[in-house]
Amino acid sequence: MARSEFDRQIEEGIETAATGVGRLLSGRAMDGVRRTDATFFKSGVRVMDGVEGRVGAWSYLPGWQRLAARLACAGALGGGGWSYWNDPEPTLQALQYGAVVGGGLLVGGGLVHAIRTRGQRELMREWIEPLHLALLDPLGLPAATRPRSYLHVPANFNDDDAEIRIDLPVNLKFNETAVSEMVVKKLALQGVGFSWRYDGRKPYVRVKKVHRPPSKVVFSDPHTRELVEKVPESAPLIGLARGQKIVSVDLDAESPHVLVSAGTGGGKSVILRAISAQLIHHGAHAYILDYKRVSHLWARGVPNVEYCRDIADIHDALIRLGAEGRRRIEVAEKLDDDAEPSEVGPRVVILLEEINATMKQLTRYWEQVKEKGDPKVSPAVDALAEILFMGRAVRLHVLLVAQSATARALGGPEMRENFATRILARYTQNAWRMLVPEVQPAPKSTRHIGRAQVVLGGSAHETQVMFMSDAEARSWALAGAIGPEVTLEKVSTPQPSSPPGEPLLHEEKEDHSPPGSQSEPDATPPALQKPSCEPAAGGSEVPPRGRPAAAALPETASSEEDQEEPVGLREAQEKYLPHLTIEALRTARKDDPEFPQPTGKKGNQLLYLPSVLMKWANNRPKAVLRNMDDYFG
Repeated sequence: MARSEFDRQIEEGIETAATGVGRLLSGRAMDGVRRTDATFFKSGVRVMDGVEGRVGAWSYLPGWQRLAARLACAGALGGGGWSYWNDPEPTLQALQYGAVVGGGLLVGGGLVHAIRTRGQRELMREWIEPLHLALLDPLGLPAATRPRSYLHVPANFNDDDAEIRIDLPVNLKFNETAVSEMVVKKLALQGVGFSWRYDGRKPYVRVKKVHRPPSKVVFSDPHTRELVEKVPESAPLIGLARGQKIVSVDLDAESPHVLVSAGTGGGKSVILRAISAQLIHHGAHAYILDYKRVSHLWARGVPNVEYCRDIADIHDALIRLGAEGRRRIEVAEKLDDDAEPSEVGPRVVILLEEINATMKQLTRYWEQVKEKGDPKVSPAVDALAEILFMGRAVRLHVLLVAQSATARALGGPEMRENFATRILARYTQNAWRMLVPEVQPAPKSTRHIGRAQVVLGGSAHETQVMFMSDAEARSWALAGAIGPEVTLEKVSTPQPSSPPGEPLLHEEKEDHSPPGSQSEPDATPPALQKPSCEPAAGGSEVPPRGRPAAAALPETASSEEDQEEPVGLREAQEKYLPHLTIEALRTARKDDPEFPQPTGKKGNQLLYLPSVLMKWANNRPKAVLRNMDDYFG
């Protein structure tokens, strides 16, 4: 008897239901398509051949997890339906409150998850997905393969002890050289080795660093000190790269200026301290323009070092340095081709700390002191731009520090281009693209203390920066030869008018020479006038604490100082420095190498100019910088 159409439909329905129940209970896909190699107990690691389209994370779960999720959903739906059937009103009320609570938990959990996985998302977007797309063809993988299923790249993959593992196809139909080259290029790795394993059901390759910079480079190490002694005077040691290779920048031949960009804790001041101490050791004159006030306390009282903390002093120092650069250009034009570079004048290094805050304060200060007819742009900003464009011939070198070295912070993109050497530490990908777009792909930033990328001539060199403690930097700076003083013009600092809160007055606009002096076109510039910032200490030897051993009283004073009546320390404290105690002044006179020198004596009492004492009080460090001997933990 032939089967009827109805009987055939019943059999097909029973067969379909049985198949569905089997797939449900076995944890397989309900459509019957096997997209990954996942089994009931093991997660999937690769996409099956012939699968097209995107393969979701659900397909990589083991069968028991999918079964548990399905049973949980079926149980929740069944329980809810049974409860509604027996008592609908309480069930609806519970669903309403439960929806609100569940929605709140869902939103809160989503936010927490988004914050905690932000680094992983950036890692996936910036590194893993581009590597995955580059390896599809060399490894012969299906386009629907999930990157995380075979690429095991940790967030700190650029650290010295990090390990990258890549699962390989079982058929081994790929080119090792092509795969390794793509991994190095897409992850911007340097000095790595590949360990290939082909046996078994799960072949893989491990990628680890084999040539890395030293974990520490400290000046106290005899080998490091020997290297510092051997490097040329114009090329201070920055640190060591892999294979103990010296990393330095020649300020005369390669790059006259250096830009340091680093996030918080990246060691910006440490880098500047190491470079500047070496230059001062060889006789360079240093101007430390430190709006943070305490970044380089090691340099206090060091000969040929001017430390400017107030924005007014920084403003005037930049103007004077710009004038010195113009003078040196005129001198350089008259020199023969075979003349020594030092004939234009001693080397001057300008440490400009925290350019982001300093440039804003310079602009604001100029808005307060400028008068009608003065230029809109601060002359200090223009002077800095002039110095950066003057080049290596004038022997003026800017070491500039910035957390975010944007073109706006530096006064324009053309000013940033004058820094041929750029040192980056703890940088973001955006910072790298902004500062070093010619070096791609950008190396992954590392949290290793003292590790930086020194970019010179279009090449990035992973470098362990040399660490000098405050005491070591000071000792090394004092151990060298004391170079001649730099001759700079004097610029009067505008001072606030008597009633507080009124606009500052610009006291001097055109004439920068001392009263009574006459300049000639070819005459040697006048002797160095003591700047408004903390003056360089004199003498050939300066004790770690206290004033220079052979400090002489100033022979001349400016016209402003001539009008002042010298006073004793107690009278100065009562009239001009009421915020300081007489004990504090006496202690500073004994211990502070930058305390003003007396102008004379009245009996046994030393006399001081009130304006000089007030300037010292305004520029003295407001806090003590902690010594960084624990730099390496």
